[in-house]
Amino acid sequence: MTRIYLDHAATSPMAEEVIEVYTAEMKEVFGNPSSIHQTGRKARKKVDDARTILAKSIGAHETEITITSGGTEADNYAVFGTAYARKNEGKHIITTQIEHHAVLHACEQLEKDGFEVTYLPVDKNGLISINDLKNSLREDTILVSVMYANNEVGVIQPIVEIGELLKDHPAYFHTDAVQAYGSLSIDVITSHIDLLSVSSHKINGPKGIGFLYQRKGILLKPIFYGGQQERKKRAGTENVPAIVAFAKAVQLKQATFTNGNVEYNQLKQVFLSELERLKVPFQVNGSQESVLPHVLNISIPNTDVETFLVQLDLAGIDASSGSACTAGSIDPSHVLVAMYGESTPELRNSVRFSFGLNNTEEQVLEAANKISKIVL
Repeated sequence: MTRIYLDHAATSPMAEEVIEVYTAEMKEVFGNPSSIHQTGRKARKKVDDARTILAKSIGAHETEITITSGGTEADNYAVFGTAYARKNEGKHIITTQIEHHAVLHACEQLEKDGFEVTYLPVDKNGLISINDLKNSLREDTILVSVMYANNEVGVIQPIVEIGELLKDHPAYFHTDAVQAYGSLSIDVITSHIDLLSVSSHKINGPKGIGFLYQRKGILLKPIFYGGQQERKKRAGTENVPAIVAFAKAVQLKQATFTNGNVEYNQLKQVFLSELERLKVPFQVNGSQESVLPHVLNISIPNTDVETFLVQLDLAGIDASSGSACTAGSIDPSHVLVAMYGESTPELRNSVRFSFGLNNTEEQVLEAANKISKIVL
């Protein structure tokens, strides 16, 4: 049985061209970029060239890019780095109830350290209210962290409007763009973004590598201590092969940006149309207008997500609840709780399908047919 992978929002397969670059760099470039000899300088040039590609992809300067081990570290660096660098200016932080746990858990830790955090609610479409944000801003607010697009339901937040609101406020504006990067056109300058997190493995690059954009003049307290790598911002020897492969994945995404988004959205629509044709009952969770092209979260009445995911797995379909697995059970999604409340059926019957590299129309049609046999 050939498996059908519909969980690209969790992680994406590496593109063949990226694998080729990755393995070639592991063989050919083994020097430490901090070494001053020729072998080290060769590695340094590879990192510098890759950093330029990463920076240009969001309209930034290469000196504003700090390489990290992925989205979690980038989020942690933005949140903790801001908090501890600016704690004498204020201890109030604003975020949302639907952030990735890399932000939420960081904020929860800061609350234990004496910071005050406001968690903005969302409506049933998964969107925050600009008025709620405006009313929550205070003189002692030092950070506003709102994800660009949600990883569970794919809803895109009004980032440009948020940036416009905050451009004259001293609070730093951070956005977790891990799920949005590669699917949306991002310009940190016109959006007035101060800090932005990205991860490679969501765009067909290697795992364990990402970056934090840090606008010039934005001060953060480092969370790693050691050497003086990354302009003294992030200690640790750079993973040169992964960085170069990451840059290659970015180039491939940029080259196929428009066509890829159209293709993945078409696969989504074909999938939905086939479910409707087969009379599978469902509702789409989250906004259907302000949403990523490749992410689809649906609620199927009279199903249990744990059982349903096992049945999908046995049928050869990889999907996700979008929720954290703990001790063999699936906790209710904090995103869906924020959208619908704590006692709604969507918490127990919602599944995320996400489309990407190597998916075909034949695959999504087959997946829909298998789902109908499980549900009906």
